[in-house]
Formats: sequence, structure tokens, C-alpha cells
Amino acid sequence: MKQEIKTALILSIVIVTAVGIMSMIFSSFDESISSNNILESDSADKIDKSRFKKAPELVGIEYYLNTSSEELKNKIKDKVVLYDIWTYSCINCIRTLPYITAWDEKYSDQGLLIIGIHSPEFEFEKDPENVKMAIDKYGINYPVVLDNDMETWKAFENRYWPRKYIADHEGFIRYDHIGEGGYQETEKVIQKLLEERSLSLGIQVPSAVPLVTIEEFEHTIFRTPELYFGYNFAQNRNQLGSDEGFQPEKLVKYSNPKKIDLHKFYPIGEWINLADSMELVSDVGSIKLQYNAKEVNIVTSNDAELEIFLDDSPLTQQDAGKDIISDNRLVVSEPGLYNIVSSDSSSSHIMEIKIKGKGFQIFTFTFG
Repeated sequence: MKQEIKTALILSIVIVTAVGIMSMIFSSFDESISSNNILESDSADKIDKSRFKKAPELVGIEYYLNTSSEELKNKIKDKVVLYDIWTYSCINCIRTLPYITAWDEKYSDQGLLIIGIHSPEFEFEKDPENVKMAIDKYGINYPVVLDNDMETWKAFENRYWPRKYIADHEGFIRYDHIGEGGYQETEKVIQKLLEERSLSLGIQVPSAVPLVTIEEFEHTIFRTPELYFGYNFAQNRNQLGSDEGFQPEKLVKYSNPKKIDLHKFYPIGEWINLADSMELVSDVGSIKLQYNAKEVNIVTSNDAELEIFLDDSPLTQQDAGKDIISDNRLVVSEPGLYNIVSSDSSSSHIMEIKIKGKGFQIFTFTFG
């Protein structure tokens, strides 16, 4: 019996070790796929492109901004193309835009074409007028296409915001990056593919120049996850702390909570539960939550005036986000993302938002 137990233990150790080794192998494999290392050869002619996929066609596009369908079709030919899948109320997408707009200005004359594929998360992001305001706000001059039915998103087999794919001048996807970061690596890929293009087409391009330098946002390691107010988005997430819970398409009177748990939100007043948001029905209402982060953003719609309190005191100028207009007030005038808290360091607080404005909608909180 003892020998059997000993044998079983040895076998278990061997299995666990093998699984660990295989995990490391597959982890490294995944990383190599996401990077799609192109630096295989100094000569573009020697690169075996059989393992690379071609970039899919832009399909299901409802609107074209900064371009037209025909113009964009002509522009793509023989260009290195950076496809940026984004949506304008996504804070992670917004943080990447200074780099992307800088690359557009720096490399567009050398054969780089940037295409913003705007794939919306919320209904209000499907409105071309809202997207126009966003591209003006962030200084986007490159083409932006509205993928309102997510057909191009699906064609790329994508599941993330933001995501950058870079295709070479022959249309092969040579680089794939999910989320923020990796900016120097991405720009080096742009430079390398532009060099390949120039060699292939027999044209001259400037030598590699210093990389774009922009201060990168430093994330808090331990921070509250994104909090969704829509019952569809909140599926399988226990983020609403109120006893009344989610009640799809119903008007719910939420009471003042007796206690507030970390990483949960508590609406107070009369709210309609919608698929992607909650809408305030009464003239006034409030939201309480306990969070841990240095930055807090809110995605909202419809006119309202908000007062922000941290730990029962009005939000101070030191912690005020860039969209706080004066004192501790935020005026919501157009649908989108608003930065309400921006502190030097991460800490835990109980926040209360007092709202004046019947019809005010809240979609999500995001934290940094």
C-alpha cells in the first residue's frame, strides 16, 4: 500500500511538472503570435509570408469620416496600414491616441496609412455626430470608419478595445497589439515595414528617426475593475451592491445602503434598468461606491449637473479630474467619457455623486 502511494505521488509530481513546462511553452507561443516578429531578415524579398494572414476587407461600414469609401480604397493600395480598433468612450483607447496621431503626422508622407475602426460599445457611440466631436477633440486627421454593426470587428476576429494591427504594403498582417503600451515596439515595426516598402517599390524614404516620446500613463496595480450599469453588460459580474439588484427594463427605487463594499456601486433614487445603462427618472438622485485607484472616469449621457464627494467631503482641487469645471462640480453636456478624479497616488475612498438632471444616464465607471 505504501509503495502504491509513493508511486502515485511520484507520478503526480511528474504530471504537474510536465503541465508547468507545457504552460510555459504555450505562453511563450502566445506571446510570439501577438508580437508577430517581423525582424527576420534585412531583405524584404527573403521573408516567408506564408504564415501571415491578409488583412480582411472593411465590411459593414456605415459612415466614413475624414475620407470616403472610394478615396480610402485608393489610399490603401501599396501602403503600410495601421488598423486601430477603438471606441471613443473607452479610456484605454483614448490613452493610445496621442501616439497614433503622432505617428500619422510623422509617417503619413512615407507610406503609412492609419485607419481608425470605430467599433462602438454603447448605443450613443453609433451616432456619427458624436464620433465627429471626438475626432475633433483628439485631433484625429486620418480616416475613421464607423463599424456600427461590428462586422469589421468580427472580420478581424477581434475581442478587445483597443487593438492595433499593422499590415505591410502587400496587405499581410505583420503585427498585432492588444491594449495600451508597447508604443516603442509598435513604432519600430512601422519603421521596419516602411523600409521594406521602400525597398520593394524602389523608392527613397528618410533614415530611421528617433521614436516618439510621450509620457505614458502609469496604471495602479491594485485598482477597482470597470463597473457596468447596464444589465446586459453586468452579466456574471457581482458589481451592483444594492439589495434591489438588477431588474431589466423596470423602474426601481433604490434605497440608501446600510454599508458600502469595495468594488461595488449603489444607485439611490428612482432609476430605470436598461440593457447598457441606468437612467435617472426622478429630478435628483445619487450614486455611492467604494473604490481603489488614483483615477476615476465616468461614461454618461444626457444633460445633468453632478457634485462629487470623497469620504463625505467635497472633492478637492488636488484630486479633481480634468473635466471638473469648478469646485467639485461636473456638467454633463454631451455623451462620452469624463475624468472626475485624478490623484497623484492610488488610495481607497468612498465616493458619492449627487445628480441633478432627470433623464441622466450612466453606463460605466473606469479606474486607473
